[in-house]
Amino acid sequence: MPVLTPSSTGLGLGVTPIGPTWDPAHYFLGADNQGRDVMARLLYGGRTSLFIGFTAALLTCALGTVVGVVAGYAGGVVDALISRVLDVIWAFPVYLLAICLSVVLLTDGLHLGPLTVEAGSLWLPVAIIAAIYVPYIARPLRGQVLVLRNKEYIQAAIGSGAPTVRILRREVLPNVLPTAIVFVPLMTALAMLTESALSFLSVGVQPPDASWGTIIEDGLGLLYTRPAVTIAPGLLIALTTAALNVLGDGVRDALDPGARLRGGV
Repeated sequence: MPVLTPSSTGLGLGVTPIGPTWDPAHYFLGADNQGRDVMARLLYGGRTSLFIGFTAALLTCALGTVVGVVAGYAGGVVDALISRVLDVIWAFPVYLLAICLSVVLLTDGLHLGPLTVEAGSLWLPVAIIAAIYVPYIARPLRGQVLVLRNKEYIQAAIGSGAPTVRILRREVLPNVLPTAIVFVPLMTALAMLTESALSFLSVGVQPPDASWGTIIEDGLGLLYTRPAVTIAPGLLIALTTAALNVLGDGVRDALDPGARLRGGV
């Protein structure tokens, strides 16, 4: 089966990739402008997009939980300092900040002491996405900890001289972890959308790796002749993010059954 339709001029080399064959064994969604199987690239790109989205979400939730708990429980100068830093990050438009960081770090990579991330590594978009979304987790958790700190049992533990680490481990964290867990699928969907946007702009996943965002960018030149190259990854992004949001709602209802009752009032 010819992957590229032969040209009627010159040497007769293939110039136009085949469209969808709907044959599960041969180019089900056709080929891209380099003759690569679109279906195979969708599966490979989906693995990359899900890895970046889920890993960035876990990192964001972990960092946001630590920052929010420390700020809310410590209070005073510590809380003020952390809150101002979060406000600065919050003030930047998310995609503008992500693009700026990506453009800078794609040149030399990320170097933080002994930690080094190469420019083409998948961990670079993970680190960028995780960093820009920390305030989205830290701020609500900080507010929750501020409320918890004034509870009678927390004040009793503080008054009895219990170590701070023990109070955080046994009294505070068990109350904020359900909220952090609910954020994981929601942040995974948000991180996937951000990664797809960065990759579409060529400042996210770098070749030879592929993601759904890079496949959409590759298919722009075929939008009017082979639209499946662009439409298929777009549909997968939409379906995956919708499924993750539904999952997040289900996790919230499971961990906090009262939330469903409150929402129905």
